[in-house]
Amino acid sequence: MNRTGLVHIYTGEGKGKTTAAVGLGLRACGSGLKVLLVQFLKSAATGELEAIKRLEPDFKVIRGFTCKKFSWDMTGEELEHTAREAAEMFEQVKAVVQTGQYELVILDEILGTVSLDFLPLETVLDFVKNKPEKVELVMTGRNAHKAFVEAADYVSEIKAVKHPYEKGMAARKGIEY
Repeated sequence: MNRTGLVHIYTGEGKGKTTAAVGLGLRACGSGLKVLLVQFLKSAATGELEAIKRLEPDFKVIRGFTCKKFSWDMTGEELEHTAREAAEMFEQVKAVVQTGQYELVILDEILGTVSLDFLPLETVLDFVKNKPEKVELVMTGRNAHKAFVEAADYVSEIKAVKHPYEKGMAARKGIEY
């Protein structure tokens, strides 16, 4: 199949950015494309990951974060450690993507990783602009930088209108994670 890979962004304060990206991954995998999901800033088990395991090796997941806290709860040392993990994982991902093994690459929470200064904007933007031509690239996270929005072909902003968390309801397995 001869095709050009485009760039997608799912951003905003609302719930469902990762779910939308994984849904696109399922569609692609079901159509015979090889999919790579790379999760930055996430370490907890989720229902999506359990389902994706059933699709291996056509749908692969890379994760590598050890800190189980939100950034605002991290100590200075934990923030530095998380930045190092992000840089190491991003280097690994760049090498894997260059092999051409995957036709759809999802960089989950990469936008937040950049907005939190765990990865330099220019480093990630250079990757986006110079990705292999046939790779479809999806980036998720809050606070999409204007430079990413300009570089993307699709941009979807997910807006929070109402969420049970506002009433004190905890996240529910199978629904929020």
